[in-house]
Amino acid sequence: MQKFTVQKRGNLRDFTDEHYPQGSFALSRLLRAGDVRVNGVRVSKNVPLEAGDEVVYYTTAKDEERVFYREIYRDENILVVDKFAGVNSEALAEHLFRACGARFIHRLDRNTCGVMCFALNDEAEKQLLAAFRERRAEKVYRAICFHPFRRKSAVCAAYLVKDERAARVKIFDEPVRGSEKILTEYRVLEDHGEYSLVEICLHSGKTHQIRAHLAFLGNPVAGDEKYGDEVLNRKYHVKRQILVASSLAFTLQGRLSYLSGRVFSSSFSAALPS
Repeated sequence: MQKFTVQKRGNLRDFTDEHYPQGSFALSRLLRAGDVRVNGVRVSKNVPLEAGDEVVYYTTAKDEERVFYREIYRDENILVVDKFAGVNSEALAEHLFRACGARFIHRLDRNTCGVMCFALNDEAEKQLLAAFRERRAEKVYRAICFHPFRRKSAVCAAYLVKDERAARVKIFDEPVRGSEKILTEYRVLEDHGEYSLVEICLHSGKTHQIRAHLAFLGNPVAGDEKYGDEVLNRKYHVKRQILVASSLAFTLQGRLSYLSGRVFSSSFSAALPS
């Protein structure tokens, strides 16, 4: 059993995603079984929550033992982990903060797996946040994308607009009202005709940038339910997006300078289901 007190208005699913990764994995089953209670009342669906509400999850030992990240590296300053797909970054951050005081530095989309780093003290937090803000953090992604690419490599500029109501973004060739300029660099590593293995580097880091921009270019990420190709997802039996944060490296100064140039790599690979 796990008990939480709600701090702000929202809904059960979002609250679970943000605060309790084990429960997030098991939420649909827990709701069907009547194993979630809000203020002592069993609930069977996503419900609104108010500040002060008490949420209790009657999870099993198997749920609690479920692995949702692997540790890649740890010292007195930083923690680097491999996040599993399906895990909310904020929930993982909260879990690690409770476990070892780790501070949240950056996020990955829920269904993107791969490398994330956390700070373990004030100075590390300051330096890592500055590295991301000043583009001294090099994040490399790998993905399976559908349809042949027009060019084998390119740095592509576009303009992104968030649609908060639809929980997605829109991409445009030219600036429009409320847009932000984005730069996405890609390189085709393997061309298999209908799909390719692609390496991606972001020169800007916006919500859904990789997925939306590649889809705009005509090469959606395999398994992407929001921006993807439903026909090819079904053809290749892809049920979750194949996008991996494959490596992370920093240029750092002072106390963390010993980490400059070191590359932290994910154990996950980007590949279609066999």
